[in-house]
Amino acid sequence: MKAAAAIDYRELARRRLPHFLFEYMDGGSYAESTLKRNIDDLASIALRQRVLRDVATLDLGTELFGEKSSLPVILGPIGLAGMNARRGEVQAARAAQAAGIPFTLSTVSTCPLAEVSHAIERPLWFQLYMIRDRAFMVDLLTQAKNAGCTTLVFTVDMPVPGSRYRDYRSGLAGAAGMGGSLRRFFQAACHPAWAWDVGLCGRPHTLGNVAPVLAGRTGLEDFFAWMRNNFDPSVTWHDLQWIRDNWTGQLIIKGILDPEDAIQAVEFGADGIVVSNHGGRQLDGVPSTAAALPAIVAAVGERTTVLADGGVRSGLDVVRMLALGAKGVLLGRAWAYALAADGQRGVAHVLALMEAEMRVAMALTGVTSIAEITRDILVQNRT
Repeated sequence: MKAAAAIDYRELARRRLPHFLFEYMDGGSYAESTLKRNIDDLASIALRQRVLRDVATLDLGTELFGEKSSLPVILGPIGLAGMNARRGEVQAARAAQAAGIPFTLSTVSTCPLAEVSHAIERPLWFQLYMIRDRAFMVDLLTQAKNAGCTTLVFTVDMPVPGSRYRDYRSGLAGAAGMGGSLRRFFQAACHPAWAWDVGLCGRPHTLGNVAPVLAGRTGLEDFFAWMRNNFDPSVTWHDLQWIRDNWTGQLIIKGILDPEDAIQAVEFGADGIVVSNHGGRQLDGVPSTAAALPAIVAAVGERTTVLADGGVRSGLDVVRMLALGAKGVLLGRAWAYALAADGQRGVAHVLALMEAEMRVAMALTGVTSIAEITRDILVQNRT
């Protein structure tokens, strides 16, 4: 494999993808201050380097929600990931399975549940939003159950879509009709390798899980209009009981950024939570995940499994999140960039690099197992 320093997957993704797709994946909301904080705050966390600790044998394995995992890492849900590479979610799920970690399929994936589940043997995780049409949600939950999904990741921080100005500037959103379609067509034409491999050979582009309710309308304008009109902003904690009544597997609440909400999630009976600000794609100006995580762990860490995402770009970042109290880390853009750049091979490479980086970080901080990665390895304990 090429050295990590020789590969900039973000830059490769930018070159390979049509402009509107790269901006959709890369951007955040408003001025993108939270997107930047996620990365900067995590990178600023200093670790204690220790010596003469006998780190000859390292164990990176863990157990998450009853499943063995070779790393405390999950491929998190990425909307439209199947547009980044030919049948992209299938390629990413295969890479996750080969690495021995969970893969989470987004509600708004290109490849449907059945296609992805048939491509791998490891059980999928499935991400779901609260949608007005409860009959449609029951159908999705039934499909997830039939596909062998063991864990439902229910996203609660998107009652309305965030304002992502990059999408307006790129022509992905706000440019309805032929104007928007022509802009995207010409952007795709400027990337002939993508246009052939994904645009043509990667069909169908029907947003598999929501295709039944789109009723044959496959344009991106149709998809975004459906999101605006069908995500349910009236949902409350009381409504989550409906999810529990219709789902018998593990239930994780994703999008927690405040200790009071974390406490409510535990009182509701969630099996776990994900501390997340949606990768800086929802409300700009909120704290980074790294800043919010310690207080949430202090509030509920002994009562539930706390996961985290946001700004993680390396194995060193994974170790930092674990030191702040997370039991596992969801990757987002890190695997999406790699998928766009080099498909399944790119995702596999990123995961191998993260494992190697984690091994170095663990050895040099004097820990030999995931359980030993605690606040004790931080130079300054964050409160």
